[in-house]
Amino acid sequence: MPEPRHALLATIALVVGGFAIGTTEFVTMGLLPEIADGVSVSIPTAGHSISAYAAGVVVGAPLLAILGATWPRKALLVGLTVAFVVGNVGTALAPDYSWLLVARFVAGMPHGAFFGVAALVAVDMAARGQHGRAVSRVMLGIPIANVAGVPGATWLGQHYGWRSAYWLVAVLGVLTIGLLLAYVPHIERNIESTIKRELRGFATTQVALTLAVGAIGFGGMFAMASYIAPTVTDVTGLDASAVPIFLLASGIGGLVGTPLAGRLGEWSVLRSITIGCVGMGVNLVAFALTAQWWAPAIFFYFLSSVLAGILVVNLQLRLMQVAGQAQTLAAASNHAALNTANALGAWLGGVVIANGYGYTAPSWVGAGLSVLGAGVLGLSLLKHRADTRPTPVRAA
Repeated sequence: MPEPRHALLATIALVVGGFAIGTTEFVTMGLLPEIADGVSVSIPTAGHSISAYAAGVVVGAPLLAILGATWPRKALLVGLTVAFVVGNVGTALAPDYSWLLVARFVAGMPHGAFFGVAALVAVDMAARGQHGRAVSRVMLGIPIANVAGVPGATWLGQHYGWRSAYWLVAVLGVLTIGLLLAYVPHIERNIESTIKRELRGFATTQVALTLAVGAIGFGGMFAMASYIAPTVTDVTGLDASAVPIFLLASGIGGLVGTPLAGRLGEWSVLRSITIGCVGMGVNLVAFALTAQWWAPAIFFYFLSSVLAGILVVNLQLRLMQVAGQAQTLAAASNHAALNTANALGAWLGGVVIANGYGYTAPSWVGAGLSVLGAGVLGLSLLKHRADTRPTPVRAA
């Protein structure tokens, strides 16, 4: 285990990487009108760039995790960040809509594997009994991004052109590479880790059910959040300058929910996932019913991020519990599942908007996805109870 000072610096390096990734993932939602105008498409069509990024995560997380399963974790993190920089430079240079979709796909590919490997590194450096807090710390990059990076990049994009936001992200990626090289300790690769062993350990019912909870249940949050910019202007009736304020509220919610998630996970991972999943469905209904008033709208948008933080961290911990030998693949695949939710939520939200149901309709769709996710979670809980039920002792 590294010395405490070195562990802190390594954690900061991982958080900065998460900050860069969180900024590029969510700033698109705040800049959808500008991006749509810049590449000459409608807002719902521009929303497909969110789905393209998410599709990159879905494809890239398992693929890169499998290919990198035998790499030293530090080298893998650096390689993933280089790919991230390339994707964001491509986004900033995109001359048309087709190029934009490809660039967002490439930018998303390293996302899941980076967070998955970062979580494993954090656990390697953590004291016994503090794995939940260790994972939650490296996940802080996303809520910090939502507090500072996303509002700042959204403001930058609104005032200096949407491309400037992605140039900023590319610079953050280069900074991350330097910090990773300087501070993350070299951790020898697991010589027992092979592609075949990872795939074999990954193919279990509980892994599949946990991934399905994330892929379906978490889609509710993205159905609503993907279209927050036009919701704020068209439903709540505020000026576009209010959008960064909503994004700031979301980031603060993540800063509350993510460390809380680590503590809750050390209490009970399964109960924490239940709280996050059920709470998200109720919250989305409340947002849909009150979005026309700014105070409840911003409160429920804030609360969605609190609940999202609880879900993300505890789904990560649950996968690490049930994955056996498939630690790298399972840890990375959590973000593939969450970005399947991203793609599903953004797509379904665009469908109901395009069919004339208005900008609150995605929240109703999201509530339905949360209900379906809770149903899958129920199946996982039933199997968990069956697997852990003591075997009756027969009398001689």
